[in-house]
Amino acid sequence: MSRRDYYEVLGISRSATDQEIKSAYRKLALKHHPDRNPGDAKAEELFKEAAEAYAVLADTDKRHLYDRFGHAGLGSAATGSAGFDPTVFTGFEDILGGLGDLFGFGDPFSGRRRAGAGRGADLRYDLEITFEEAARGAETAIQIPRQETCDACQGTGGAAGSKPRSCPQCQGRGQLRYQQGFFTVARTCGQCRGTGSIIGTPCTACRGAGRVQRERKLTVKIPAGIATGQRLRLSGEGESGVGGGPAGDLYVVVLVQSHGLFERDGNDLLCELPIAFPVAALGGRVEVQTLDGEQTLEIPEGTQTGTTFRLRGQGMPDVGGRGRGDLLVTVSVLTPKKLTREQRKLIEQLAGMLPRHDATPSRREEQAERGIFDRVKDIFG
Repeated sequence: MSRRDYYEVLGISRSATDQEIKSAYRKLALKHHPDRNPGDAKAEELFKEAAEAYAVLADTDKRHLYDRFGHAGLGSAATGSAGFDPTVFTGFEDILGGLGDLFGFGDPFSGRRRAGAGRGADLRYDLEITFEEAARGAETAIQIPRQETCDACQGTGGAAGSKPRSCPQCQGRGQLRYQQGFFTVARTCGQCRGTGSIIGTPCTACRGAGRVQRERKLTVKIPAGIATGQRLRLSGEGESGVGGGPAGDLYVVVLVQSHGLFERDGNDLLCELPIAFPVAALGGRVEVQTLDGEQTLEIPEGTQTGTTFRLRGQGMPDVGGRGRGDLLVTVSVLTPKKLTREQRKLIEQLAGMLPRHDATPSRREEQAERGIFDRVKDIFG
């Protein structure tokens, strides 16, 4: 019976790299694995065919022989289960990218048990802080519920003085194995849940689980400059591991409250500052609120609405400690809504003396205009 070209089986070119060969086989193994296709004889044959092709092309010497002489170059391996070598699959779990649990199998050729000690779960805590706390940094206490190692049994799950016995179903291996064609597949033992042992007398405090639920109070240090969506990792503050495994981590996700005056743009702060009409026309000094208190801002003569001034170093601190952003102040000119008779008269006089866009004011007009401006400033200032 003729066999297909191994490169054709994996769908790769003859110049494929080792990584491309592994990747191609991984896709086919996941697609045609018997656990995904129960009772499908064709899928099982394709699975075997892909395994055979990979066993040859993943081996440098065998690939060299195959490239020169084809199937005949593999000698006695060219018959029956040609090219298949179980030792090639020692890293089977790595080939499948850690997806072995999708089918309930681990590494069927290494004899390694995946069950037993397990890392604890990571936890998430959403923390809301004020804008000022984000700007200056803070230290706050949080309280989280989590699974912790049982003090009574020290995580073994057994009562004091009792000893676990070997699981009779898996003989202490934690896995049940069966033959799938020429392939050995391992599943986690359902009786001992992969631990390889059975607890005879469960601990009364944790009921044999080895862990108990507790509320734990923790202190979180918030660095200055942190922004909404950023998270803090507290290593080892997640749930305790199973069977002596390491604890998970706690991730604190930060939500910064909005501010009544400032809007954040990266490390820069934006704000709007209303100024009186005389100040915009004649210039002057105004006080601007910053994170560190008030600061004087010089407004030049003839400032228009929408003009933005930059106060360097008055923004948010960089969370990595690399200085501070700037404060961008955009001014808006206030227009009086109600005028007295005298105010209205002065503004009408001013309007009559202001130059048109198509004419250049004379020196006398400029002096008269300045006088009116000064009087307007006295009234509205």
